[in-house]
Amino acid sequence: MFSFATFLITFRETLEAALVIGIILAYLNQIKVGPSYRKSVYWGIGGGILFALGLATLFETQLGGFEGRNEELFEGVTMLIAAALITWMIVWMHRQKSISKELRDKVQTHVDKERPIGIFLLTLLSVGREGIETVLFLNASRFAGEQGQWISGILGILLAIALGYTLFATTKKIPLKQFFTVSGLLLLLFAAGLIAHGTHELQEAGVLAIGTQEVWNTNGVINEKGGFGEILKGLFGYNGNPSLAEVVSYTSYLALLGWVYFKKDKKRNASLQS
Repeated sequence: MFSFATFLITFRETLEAALVIGIILAYLNQIKVGPSYRKSVYWGIGGGILFALGLATLFETQLGGFEGRNEELFEGVTMLIAAALITWMIVWMHRQKSISKELRDKVQTHVDKERPIGIFLLTLLSVGREGIETVLFLNASRFAGEQGQWISGILGILLAIALGYTLFATTKKIPLKQFFTVSGLLLLLFAAGLIAHGTHELQEAGVLAIGTQEVWNTNGVINEKGGFGEILKGLFGYNGNPSLAEVVSYTSYLALLGWVYFKKDKKRNASLQS
């Protein structure tokens, strides 16, 4: 079964890492530095990937053996952390005017001070951050019931690498701004689903004892455990019989993020008009 949420997560996270690497390498080539700086980038890529793989292994071997209440508590907290990271990532990118310029400035600073180790750490942290986010997102998605993660995840990674290479190896222009806007909105809906599902798990664990009453039941129309309902559950956190706390957390999150986006765009338009 293909998991669109997994594909979107791995594609976007890998593309972000590929863009960072591409910007760093392109700028190093532009200012014509020695090979030690480019080697630092490659070592940073390898270190970031190894760190992400280590974290994924830790999740599988050490953090996946909970049962009963502890399992529900762990899954609920993981979903809420993943939702917070998704939110931070999307809002941060929405507020940035020139990530490329900031990266080039950092690279230039390390080159001026003759610090290849600085380039290594910059790459390591960039790739490692995307890897950490991916591991958390995928585990949260798995807890939410997503299936078919392996093939979907690998496909997302490969396509992102291919797109990243195309961007820097050819002169083709790809509408990245539109892509990040649309994918960001989809990921925010996914995050809202994680918050609602995380709330449900905390209620099941007995940590959240308020708002447990069922608001509605649409499983007779769209069953969350099969077919289209299962897809909606994995993508947007659809629940056929949500509790009051789930509905409040889902709608409040979307309302808050909508206000943040609207406020930022309103300020931007006002500054352009003035």
